[in-house]
This record gives sequence, C-alpha cells and structure tokens, in this order.
Amino acid sequence: MTGRYSRILLPFLFIFCSVFSSISASAAERQKFSVCWSIYVGWMPWGFGAEQDIVKKWADKYGIQIDVVQINDYIESINQYTAGKYDGCSMTNMDALTIPAAGNVDSTALIVGDFSNGNDGVVLKNQKDLKAIKGQKVNLVELSVSHYLLARALDSVGLAEKDIQVVNTSDADLVAAFNTKDVTAVVTWNPLLSEILAMPNTNSVFDSAKIPGEIIDLMVVNTKTLQENPKFGKALVGAWYEMMGLMSANSEAGRAARTAMGKASGTDLAGYDAQLASTKMFYLPAEAVAFTNSAQLKTTMQYVAEFSFNHGLLGEGAADATFIGVETPSGIYGNSKNVQLRFDPTFMQLAADGKL
Repeated sequence: MTGRYSRILLPFLFIFCSVFSSISASAAERQKFSVCWSIYVGWMPWGFGAEQDIVKKWADKYGIQIDVVQINDYIESINQYTAGKYDGCSMTNMDALTIPAAGNVDSTALIVGDFSNGNDGVVLKNQKDLKAIKGQKVNLVELSVSHYLLARALDSVGLAEKDIQVVNTSDADLVAAFNTKDVTAVVTWNPLLSEILAMPNTNSVFDSAKIPGEIIDLMVVNTKTLQENPKFGKALVGAWYEMMGLMSANSEAGRAARTAMGKASGTDLAGYDAQLASTKMFYLPAEAVAFTNSAQLKTTMQYVAEFSFNHGLLGEGAADATFIGVETPSGIYGNSKNVQLRFDPTFMQLAADGKL
C-alpha cells in the first residue's frame, strides 16, 4: 500500500484502531504500584504510613494498590527505581538529577518534603576547624549529596577537592568505619550523623544549615507512570500530608508517631525530634508549593548541575552543565529539548486546596 488506505480496508482499520486504542488505554491504567524508601529523618513517614495503613487508606480511596518497600542502601534504592523496579523512590534533588535523569528516566518530584537544615554534616576527629581537613582522607558516599556538601564546605574555606582524598564508603558502613583509627573525616546525613557525633572527640565543622534549601528531599516518581495514572500521585500525596499532619501535632498521637519513626531509625523520640529540628519539614502542602514555585529552586538546580557535570555525573554525552533539562515552575534550567527532571507542584497544590 502506498500512503492511502483502500476503502475496503478502512472499516477494518477503524475497528482495529479502536480496539487497539482501548487496549492501550486499559494497559496504561494500572492498579498496582510500588515505591521504595531508605532511612532518613524526612523519609521515615513512608515506613510509618505503610505500617499504619495510611498509604493503604489513600490507595483504597483511588481504587489502587501501593506497596511501600524499605531498602537499606540508599543509592541502591535509587538504582532500582532507575532500573524500573519501582514507580517511585525517596531521594534528594541532586541524586534525582545524576541517577534517573542522567539515565534518561524522565522523573517528577511529586512531593517536596523538606530540605536539610543541618541534617548533613562534615565531621572531623580531634579537630574543630574545617581547614584542618586539608590533606585528610574523607569517607563519604561518593557522588552523593554528601560529596556536594563537601565541595561547598571546601569552597567556603578556600580549599578544593584536590586538597583532600575522597574515600567512597557505603552509608551502611560509615559508622563502623569512623570507629576505626584510620578514619578521621566523614561526611554523612542523619541518623548516621548523630551516631557519629555521639562518639568521643568528634566535631561538626560544616553542615547543611550553611547552605539552606540546597539539599532537598523528595518523593520522585516516573513521569510517564504519573501522567498515565494520576490516581497514583493523588494517593501518595494524600497519604503524605495525612502523615505530616499527624507527626507535626503536639498531641499524644503525634508523639506516638514520632516515637515510632525514631525507633525505626535507631533512636528515640528525643533523638528523632532533634533530627527534625535540623530539618526544614514542609508539613503543610502550601509551604511545599511556595518553595517549589520560588525562583531560587532553579538557581539551586544550576549549582547542583554544575557540580554534577564537573564530576562526570551527567552522562558521557554531556558537553556542559546544561545537558539535562530541569523543569521548574519558574522556568527550565538546561536543555528544554532534554527535560528529564520535573518539579511539578500540581498534586501538592491539590492537597493545599483540599481537593484530594
């Protein structure tokens, strides 16, 4: 056939296309989803929400199922999401850019949960001055937000990465490593940071409170999955803000929720509340929407993209920091024809408007 369909075939093709479209539509509308998370103060609500059936309650409301799975290794959780094993994953803004987005997995920051305001830090043994880090080996999860924080810390005292030696260490091994005599400097996040700072002769010499709003904690979901299944987004966001309302309450139920989250992360209520104090949690959806809509977010993602490019994290084809497009409400940073990471406040706005 040469570019035109015969009249005899037209009815058949119409029926075939209609059936195919119906099959495609039903295939796109899924009922079962899964998200993964790892232990961090701002992500503990996911485990609590799963255990208390809060996620199930919201999934049931929209006629779907959502499995919530804890993965002990943070980077591995993102790798599994990127590989397509999960529909969503808790991660930071930088890791969202450098792992799924750099791997051509178009992803959306569905929930902007908080930003680190002291929850990530640089720790030295027997030294109180950041400048003393010069010449030391520094253990951290290489190419993670810890590495980004280290770069920002070094820059603040006129040092650069060439002045230290990075030692890649899994977050699961950092506390044990710092217990050894050979490890004298680490960069990590809570609850590991609190555990390390509780050891003798340790000093926090730089933390994320000095770069507020730059290390952002998210629930990231596959963009195509979200577009085809908005109920998935609505259920996750609805569950999240119910959990936020509960854990932020100065009530017996609120304290019980935070106690459970603290215990699950290896601490108690006082320890967990201390971690929350160094986290800017967006308990109200309107707060998260305002932060996401701010022009500062685009600037922050420029900082992150530049660091990521300088460390070879944007992929082999990246000619500069603008290789990957990052879409924010205030505009796109980078290549508008290669948008792979999107900050979309749509579903959080629905929560703010009481429309979930």
